[in-house]
Amino acid sequence: MESVVVAGIDCGTNSIRLKVARVDGHGMHEVVPRVLRVIRLGQDVDKTHRFADEALERARAAVAEFAGILAGHRVDGIRFVATSATRDAENREEFESMVEELLGVRPEVIPGTEEADLSFLGATSVVERDLAAPYVVVDLGGGSTEMVLGGDGVDAPATQVQAAFSMDVGSVRMTERHLLSDPPADAEIEAAVRDVDAHIDEAFAHVPAGRARTIIGVSGTVTTMTALAMGLKEYDHRLVDGVRVPLRDAYAVNDRFLRMTREERRTYRTIHPGRIDVVGGGAVVWSRVLARISEAAREDHGTPIDSFVASEHGLLDGIVLDFGRRLLAGR
Repeated sequence: MESVVVAGIDCGTNSIRLKVARVDGHGMHEVVPRVLRVIRLGQDVDKTHRFADEALERARAAVAEFAGILAGHRVDGIRFVATSATRDAENREEFESMVEELLGVRPEVIPGTEEADLSFLGATSVVERDLAAPYVVVDLGGGSTEMVLGGDGVDAPATQVQAAFSMDVGSVRMTERHLLSDPPADAEIEAAVRDVDAHIDEAFAHVPAGRARTIIGVSGTVTTMTALAMGLKEYDHRLVDGVRVPLRDAYAVNDRFLRMTREERRTYRTIHPGRIDVVGGGAVVWSRVLARISEAAREDHGTPIDSFVASEHGLLDGIVLDFGRRLLAGR
């Protein structure tokens, strides 16, 4: 069977990820397991609209590391995708030129709609058959959060995007904009909730999320909070991937870690050190998105959604799978 080996890089507001996989007619087969580095590229971008010098240096170190990894593998192509922070940065040319110098490819700064489509492709490429359609996939990043609704499996395939919207809310953006105290003050939390809800209102004008029967959550914030809800002492992606979490458990753990000090969070080895200071901002977004979708489902078909499914597969998987399929189609 014909196949290609491709590398995908997802550079977000908080983290950068690399995955190398062989893509064929049956899907993806890992060559290099996912590599993640927290670089906080979006540091202060919400306020200054520029990449900070130290953030660019952290990005350079990670990209140089990825170049070293890729030097040991023969790949048919590399796709480097940059998202929310890079869309907002006035000095993104400096970042793009640095990546091209180190990797030989220029970052593609994709719009939120394409980011949403690729996240949905990655998340639904491995869904269990017993999940009720339509699915709504939520990719909660550092600077933006994508909400994507698929088909009902009857009139349209469950893995086909029906509607999508990218909201300018995320773990880093909400932390830097609102959660300035340690721990956050009630007034700061209330302001963050109002901000998130306003963006969800806008998303719901484009995405009929109430039609959903299953919520699939992807990204580091979602999987971290899932691991904490499960009581894991250390993060283990094998245990987190595909687990179903009751919403009441998600709300409880989100609120608890939102109201902790950073030093208290630091005692939990489940949380990546690079997420310690922004996980509260992510928790606000995640709780509000879950609550609003559940309520919209109750209003739409009489039954609220009472759980979500966590997935380790999202934008990065979508980048690799889509790129590999396009290379195969061009042969």
